[in-house]
Amino acid sequence: MSGTTTLWRPTGPQELALVEASGWRAWPPRLPDQPIFYPVLNEDYAVRIARDWNVPASGVGYVTRFEVDSAFLARYPVQQAGGRTILELWVPAEELEEFNRHIVGPIEVVREFRPAP
Repeated sequence: MSGTTTLWRPTGPQELALVEASGWRAWPPRLPDQPIFYPVLNEDYAVRIARDWNVPASGVGYVTRFEVDSAFLARYPVQQAGGRTILELWVPAEELEEFNRHIVGPIEVVREFRPAP
């Protein structure tokens, strides 16, 4: 066994409801205007997106953490989407079902952000 890699994903309430409906085992299919699924490689980056983008957009932002088979992930080169720590994987929407089959264990919510009172 090659082991697993920890990934994070900032998400809003609609996507999280679909993850919950999967039994916390899979990400939902992308919408037509979402050709890529973007898990990120560090929690800090996921926190910034959940707090700064998801909260204003939908009133709440979640940071999820999950493990994926490392050997499978080797097919996706790490993409630097800005600063040195802004690292993500670009999974084509048509490969998401296969990606989901390589998730090891449950998808977990590790942080939640809401607007300041």
